[in-house]
Amino acid sequence: MHHYDVIVIGTGGVGSAAMCHLARRGANVLGLDRFSAGHDLGSSHGDTRVIRMSYFEHPDYVPLLRRAYALWDELQEIRGESLFVRCGLLYAGNEQGAIMNGVRESASTHNIELEQLTQKEVASRFPGFAVPPNLTAYFEPDAGYLMVEKCVLAHLDEAIKLGADHVTGSAVTNWARDGKSIRVITDGQDYIADRVVVAAGSWAGTQLKSLSLPLKILRKHMHWFETDDGAYDIDNSCPGFFYDTGEGYYYGFPPIDAFGLKVCEHSGGDEIVNPLDDSRELDEAEYKRVTNFVGSYLSGVSKRHTRHVVCFYTVTPDENFIIDRHPDNENVVFAAGLSGHGFKMTSVIGEILADLVTDGETAHPIDFLRLARIDSHKSG
Repeated sequence: MHHYDVIVIGTGGVGSAAMCHLARRGANVLGLDRFSAGHDLGSSHGDTRVIRMSYFEHPDYVPLLRRAYALWDELQEIRGESLFVRCGLLYAGNEQGAIMNGVRESASTHNIELEQLTQKEVASRFPGFAVPPNLTAYFEPDAGYLMVEKCVLAHLDEAIKLGADHVTGSAVTNWARDGKSIRVITDGQDYIADRVVVAAGSWAGTQLKSLSLPLKILRKHMHWFETDDGAYDIDNSCPGFFYDTGEGYYYGFPPIDAFGLKVCEHSGGDEIVNPLDDSRELDEAEYKRVTNFVGSYLSGVSKRHTRHVVCFYTVTPDENFIIDRHPDNENVVFAAGLSGHGFKMTSVIGEILADLVTDGETAHPIDFLRLARIDSHKSG
């Protein structure tokens, strides 16, 4: 049986990046996934993901985001393909709401370029978007979107070029100590490694069951709408967008193909048990909310629905990630609970996991993401 330095369990957004960073450091790496590369059964699919720096969720993410930006740029240059499109991001929301307050706080604390726009300026620069008088608008020019499946496949391909092995089609059923090593058990065969990275997405709770992580899985919908209005063409400087309307948080992207403009509701979501058992059917109530948003704020977008895709958020109680070493096994590290806003940081999370599993620590500021806060939440 081949003995690996590191086995990575789960090779989606986080796991593919961890494999790449470990392989770059010369580690003998195996990635295991029950699904094929770039699959659509988890969280890292649907063409695009927002990337932004003025982070309303928590200002402590910004140093991680700066590194993530650099790593995406580096990967894009190595690959010679478009992975990160800086089209900018238009925020609209209640000026004193939590989102807009958080945007301003991050921008101010970390000196991020952020423009406040009047209604007239929005209408002039971004004519496809309506910002009513009760909402404030900001524009972050260095934000944009990542080509999500392409990013996963790029990290995997780079890892494999550097000697990593990638095995798909077998589910990891358990892992356990085996002397000084760790045995990873799949429904196909067993594998042995000195150390393990768990990056299992919606299956993190199962792979880390001894930790009893308080994770919930939410079904989320992505929608595409046809538009013939040139205002939404990326060539006409159409930005990504994020609206806090009071009735929900909505975000989306300029058209990148014939399906048209992509729009999603970030708020809400139905809790499920297992993504594999989910019907993935259209949620009529959610669809009505999205079409109402489109009709109210994106007047040039047709209500002709061209595509619908389901993905899943794995959410922690405070909606911040958990990244740490396993408290019962120092040779196991993990990332879990990315809570619907983690893909943009997978490049740096992969680097952090590579640090933790090889060196035991990382220079990246992740204390606010450590497991201890979850344990104190549970005991409190």
